[in-house]
Amino acid sequence: MNEKIYKAMRFAGTANITVGIIVVVVGVAAGIISIVSGARLLKEKRGLTF
Repeated sequence: MNEKIYKAMRFAGTANITVGIIVVVVGVAAGIISIVSGARLLKEKRGLTF
C-alpha cells in the first residue's frame, strides 16, 4: 500500500519539475524575444516622422 503512494508521489513530483522547467524555458525565450523586438523598435525610431 505504501509503495503505491510513494510511486504516485514520485510521479507527481517528476511531473511538477518537468512543467516547471518548461515554464522557465518558455519565459526566458519570451523575455529575450521582447527585448530584441523592443531594441529593434528603438533603433527604427529615428527614421519615423509624422
